[in-house]
Amino acid sequence: MDHYVTERTVELAAADPAQAWATWAGAVTLVTVADGRDDIGATVSAVCPVSVEPALVLVSLMSGSYPAELFGRADEPVTRFAVTLLSAGQRMLAGRFAASGRPGARHMLDDVPHQRGPDSGALIVDGGLAALECAAQQIIPAGDHLLVIAQVTGVPYVADSGEPLIRFRRHYLALGSSASA
Repeated sequence: MDHYVTERTVELAAADPAQAWATWAGAVTLVTVADGRDDIGATVSAVCPVSVEPALVLVSLMSGSYPAELFGRADEPVTRFAVTLLSAGQRMLAGRFAASGRPGARHMLDDVPHQRGPDSGALIVDGGLAALECAAQQIIPAGDHLLVIAQVTGVPYVADSGEPLIRFRRHYLALGSSASA
């Protein structure tokens, strides 16, 4: 069977890549770090599993963010952290940690059950779908983000049930709900 490729010119309306990325649905996580002086936390929707053996995860942080600064600093960079996969009922918590100019994580978790990870020392919120403790293996500057590839050093919990909190079109949604364009 012969295959022929025909050339076509299609004009597409120019779109901003950020608009395209907004249509990428992603699980919402809370990444927390114990920095010695304070506990730091950030809502991150760019987290993905990389490998089962060894257990590796990738976290993408905005370059200008304080967590990225902690991982990227030359003197004593942070290497241990926790990732909590948030459940649909934790939307308010995701919003708290996404706001700029926020106080330390301990203050933001005053009214939220949590524990300190035995391996990372980071605060881990209860009630998520799962929590991971991690040790950074590679830090890679990539465009306007800093990629952290980390080995999973512990799994404090995995929920038996629950729905994930999803970020889609710049909104937090529960699985099965919709966001208008």
